[in-house]
Amino acid sequence: MKAFIHIKEISKHFGDFVAVDNVDLKIAQGELFSILGGSGCGKTTLLRMLAGFEIPTSGSIEIDGTDITHQAPYDRPVNMMFQSYAIFPHMSVSKNISYGLRKDRVAKKEIAKRVDEILELVQLTELKDRKPDQLSGGQRQRVALARALIKRPKVLLLDEPLAALDKKLRERTQFELVNIQEELGITFVVVTHDQEEAMTLSDRMAVMDSGQFQQIGTPKEIYEFPHNRFVADFIGTINIFDGIVTAVDDDRISVYSDEAGETLTALGKQLVDVGQQIDIAVRPEKIFIGKEKPDDANDVCIEGTVHDLGYLGNRSLYRIKLSSGKIVQVSSQNRRRSVTRFLDWEDKVWISWKPRSAVVLLDK
Repeated sequence: MKAFIHIKEISKHFGDFVAVDNVDLKIAQGELFSILGGSGCGKTTLLRMLAGFEIPTSGSIEIDGTDITHQAPYDRPVNMMFQSYAIFPHMSVSKNISYGLRKDRVAKKEIAKRVDEILELVQLTELKDRKPDQLSGGQRQRVALARALIKRPKVLLLDEPLAALDKKLRERTQFELVNIQEELGITFVVVTHDQEEAMTLSDRMAVMDSGQFQQIGTPKEIYEFPHNRFVADFIGTINIFDGIVTAVDDDRISVYSDEAGETLTALGKQLVDVGQQIDIAVRPEKIFIGKEKPDDANDVCIEGTVHDLGYLGNRSLYRIKLSSGKIVQVSSQNRRRSVTRFLDWEDKVWISWKPRSAVVLLDK
């Protein structure tokens, strides 16, 4: 991949604290890239170094082949949309959006043309004369986005761009943001702690912890094939069984787990040895649940008891207690309309999954 943004061995220290630890990253032109992580993982510090608000302790940053590591923020081909939006309350929508162009002394006709274009793009044309206090949260978010885009930066940095919106508006705005990015072709770098937001928005994403990237890939790669226990546990919900490798065939690994009380199998060609301690992980939606033991001898099958359950409309969640005391979470789609429960508390059940649904985790 040709790197449009190239972060090379970047570190940032605040005294003895290492916020970002020797990070390397390549982002392609026109890519929508998300950095996902919990509070204090270093993601915002990395974004601020891209923006020029923090200077790296070591390493370098290139954009479009130019080293910008020590450039001032106003000299970089970058704009930033802040989490708080930072919209001027005394200005109309149009004046908020055109502020950067007016400060750059762009000709009035050019400003008017570009404001009209960006208003149409973010669907705010009819609201151009309103003040921010007359707008909804989603409309204010689009004003901030339009103001960041109107100067046509090579890179747009977005710090928790949808955090201030309620759940339904956030879900709708995610798709609007993707459509705008695709239409403009500008490279977006998004920092977020919201997994669903990162999965929905991103062409690729990085999962960050303790100042380092744990995994970089497409949302599907990271969700379905996590590299280690941290990523598997951080992204979505997952059941993890500790075990010891008992057999290794060409494409199948057998692992005995005390927690499961069974030998678990998984497909893969990982370099593991008999006697090695590893983890087997399986997502709740990959698990089947029923009162009868499945007939397929190749399936992994474990008996348990319904410890807890929840009805969420489109799906039901079950917490199954195994004989070892371990709780396994199962997610089941509610495909039939019914007012009665398929399963109830304390029911004896079998849970099962295909070996190909399991993930082998070698690193903690």
